[in-house]
Amino acid sequence: MLIRLYRVTDKFGVLAIKLIDQFIQHLLSGATDLVRFILWVIYSVVGIFFRMARGVLNWVGLVEGGAGTRAIQDTVRLIQSPQSVSAVMARRAERSRMRQDASVNQLIEDPLKTQNRVLGYIILFMGFALLGVFLWATTPRGNINIHTTNLTLPPNLSIVQGLSPTLPAILNTAIPTTTPLSSLLEVRGSIAFVVREGGQEDIWVVNVGDNIPARLVNSSADDRDPAWSPDGSKLAYASRQDGNWEIYVYDLLSGDTLRLTFDLSYQGHPSWSNDGQYLVYESYQGENLDLYITPLDGSQAPIRITENPAPDFSPSWSPNGRQVVFTSLRGGTQDIYLFSLDDPRDEVAVNLTQTDSRNEDFASWSPNGELVAFSAYDEGLSKVFVTSLQPTNATPQVLERGKMPSWSPDGAALVFIVDSIDSTHLIVSPVTQSGIATQVIALPGGSYGSVWTASPLPVEATRSNGLPLAVPADLYNEQVIEFSTEPRYRLDTLADVIAPHPVLSDRVNDSFNALRERTLTLTGYDFLGQIEDAFWRIDRPPQPGEARRNWHMTGRAFAINRNALAGFPPPIEVIREDIGVETFWRVYVRVAEDAQNGQLGEPLRAIPWDFASRNQGDVEAYNQGGRLREGVPSGYYVDFTQLATDYGWQRMAASGDWRANFNAINFWLFRKDDGLEWLDAMLELYTEVQLGGFASTTNP
Repeated sequence: MLIRLYRVTDKFGVLAIKLIDQFIQHLLSGATDLVRFILWVIYSVVGIFFRMARGVLNWVGLVEGGAGTRAIQDTVRLIQSPQSVSAVMARRAERSRMRQDASVNQLIEDPLKTQNRVLGYIILFMGFALLGVFLWATTPRGNINIHTTNLTLPPNLSIVQGLSPTLPAILNTAIPTTTPLSSLLEVRGSIAFVVREGGQEDIWVVNVGDNIPARLVNSSADDRDPAWSPDGSKLAYASRQDGNWEIYVYDLLSGDTLRLTFDLSYQGHPSWSNDGQYLVYESYQGENLDLYITPLDGSQAPIRITENPAPDFSPSWSPNGRQVVFTSLRGGTQDIYLFSLDDPRDEVAVNLTQTDSRNEDFASWSPNGELVAFSAYDEGLSKVFVTSLQPTNATPQVLERGKMPSWSPDGAALVFIVDSIDSTHLIVSPVTQSGIATQVIALPGGSYGSVWTASPLPVEATRSNGLPLAVPADLYNEQVIEFSTEPRYRLDTLADVIAPHPVLSDRVNDSFNALRERTLTLTGYDFLGQIEDAFWRIDRPPQPGEARRNWHMTGRAFAINRNALAGFPPPIEVIREDIGVETFWRVYVRVAEDAQNGQLGEPLRAIPWDFASRNQGDVEAYNQGGRLREGVPSGYYVDFTQLATDYGWQRMAASGDWRANFNAINFWLFRKDDGLEWLDAMLELYTEVQLGGFASTTNP
C-alpha cells in the first residue's frame, strides 16, 4: 500500500513540477538576478524536501529515484544557469528515448503497474470530488446585500496609524441597530420608582424603552410612595422635607410642588381617585393607622373612612371611583380588604384573601377594575398574586416571583420588583396575554415601589436635568492603619461605648461609629451607646447554641442588648421574616418618648414576634419558639435593620435549632464581613500560629 501511495504522490509531484517548470521558463526570459536567486532558494528547499522523503523510502527499501526528483534537479540547474537550457533538454530527450526502448522490449506490462494506475485515477477523482463538496458547503447561500460606504480619513491618519495606543481597535463591528421593544412595553409611558442610596430614599422615573432614569423629586429628605394622577401630569408622594411625613403633589408640567397635608402625625402611601380630584392615604392619628380621603384643592378637611383598632394601610382607589382596596391586620392576620364608598361602613369591608399562612400587601387595581394584584411572602419567597373580584372569594393565582406590583396602562401586564443579591430589577410580566417576563431596567439594591403611567416624561419635568443615578457621598470614611508585619490590622476602642470588651477591628470601627451617630439622630437617644457584645477573645468558650467560629472573635460583629425586648413599652420590637429556608429578624427601635408625635420614625405595619410566650405555659408557643403578639404596638419606630444595612452591617440568620435554644435566635447579632470568610477575617488579627486549632490544615 505504501508503494501505491508513493507512486500516486510521485505522479502528482511530476505534474506540478512540469507546470511550474514551464511557468519558470517563461519568467526567466526577463527575470533579474534577484528574482532568479529567490526562485533558486525556493526550488532548493523543495528539492531538499523531496530528497529527504526519497531517502527515507530508499532506506526502507521501497523505491528508487523517481521522475519527480529528476525534474526538480533539472529545474534547479535551469535556474542556476539559464544558458544550460540546451544541455537540460538533451538529457531529457535521452531519458525519453531510453523509456521508449524499455517499453518496446517489454512485451507484457506488469499487472501491478496497471492496478496502481487505476488506483491513482480513483484517488485523483475522489480528491477533486471532496474539494468540490468542501467549496459547496462553505459557500454562503441566499441573497447577500453588500452596502459600501466611502470613508474619508483625516490627512494625518493612515490605516496603519489608526491603531491608537490608548484606544482599543474594534474590528468588524456591526452597525448599531435599535433593540426591538418587547410587546409588553409597546404601551410606552413612564415608570416611577424609589431608590435608596446613602441611607436616603428618592423618587426616580424612566421612560419605557429608555435605560437612563432621572431623579424626579430632588429634596434632601426622604421621598417615597409615588402615585401617578390618572392623566399622568402629576405625581403624589410622601416626604419628610418639612420634618415629618406629609403628602405632596408635584406638577410635572409647571414644576410646582403642593403640600397637601398639615399634621405632625405620619401620612403616607397616597392613591388617586379616578377623576384626579381626591387622594386616599394612610395616616397615624389617635395611636392608630387608618385611611383618609382629602380633596386636592383643600376645600375641606380630610375624611376618615376606616376606624378598626387594627392598622389599615396601603390603599388603592378603584378605576370606577367607588371602591378602595387596602391592607389590614384586623382579625390577627395581614390580608387584603375591599371597602365600598357606596356603603361606607368599616365593619362590612370584604376580606379578599383570607389566609393565615402569608401576609399580603401592596394591592393594585387593574385598569378595567376586574382584577387586583398584590404581593406576599409564600413558602419563603416573595411572590406576585392576581385575584378576580368576580366572585370576591376567588382564589388568588401566583404570577411571578417579585413584590410591589403595579399595572401597565393597558392592563395587559404588571411591573414589579425582583431583588437579587446585590441589585434590584424592574420586571414586566404579562397577565392577560401571552409572552415572557421582560426586564425594564436594573436598579441599585433596595429599590422599590414602581408605578406606571401612559404619559411619557416631559423633558422639563426632571429637576436633575436627566442625570443618571447619582452615587451619593459615602456615609462614613473607614480610616485603616495597615502594618507591615503579620497580623496586618489591630483592634480599636469604641469611645464611650459600654460593653464587656468595647473594641472592634480597625477595618470596621468607623462604620460602627457612623451608624451609632445616625441612630442617635433618627431615634432621639444613643441606642448603640450600650451594647451586649463586641469583641470576643479567641479563648472564650461559646454558650450552647452559639457558633464555635463566632464572628465576635474577628472584631467584625456587635450584638445589641437582647433584654431590650422587655419593658413597658419595650425599646425594641422584632418582626419575623422567613426568607428561603432561613429565618431572619427585622429589629425596630422605638424612638424617644419626647419624639412620639411624628417628628421621628413611623408606625409599625406588622405584628411583632413574642419570644416571652414560649415560657408562659403555651405548648404550641413553646414548640414554635414563640408566637405573634396580640396586636401591633402603638408608637413610632425606626427600622434599625435597614439602617444597619446602609452602613454595611448585615443581620444574621437564626440557627436551625432556634425554636428550642434561645441563644441561637440571633436577632441581636450584626456583622460586617466585607465579603471575607471567617478564617480570612481572623487572619487580619492573628497569625496562623496564634489561631491554633482554628487554622485550616492540609488533608493527608
